[in-house]
Amino acid sequence: MRRNAQELNISQALIPLSEFMESYNKNMPVAFPRATAALLKKFKEDHALLFKHGDLWSLDQHRKKLMDWLPRNSKLA
Repeated sequence: MRRNAQELNISQALIPLSEFMESYNKNMPVAFPRATAALLKKFKEDHALLFKHGDLWSLDQHRKKLMDWLPRNSKLA
């Protein structure tokens, strides 16, 4: 139970773009498009309402939405 609580805390933590990008890319399958700083900034522009805490990202809140968005937009940057 304790491990799940730790994973939940990590998932919900607000982190800067660089940490989010590193964690996101590390946990994605090799064939999946990689997140770049330029693509993450474009995602943030397209989904401004998801960023109520300024420039901070949350794995819990942003990862799934980015996974859906990235394949269709990975050639933008």
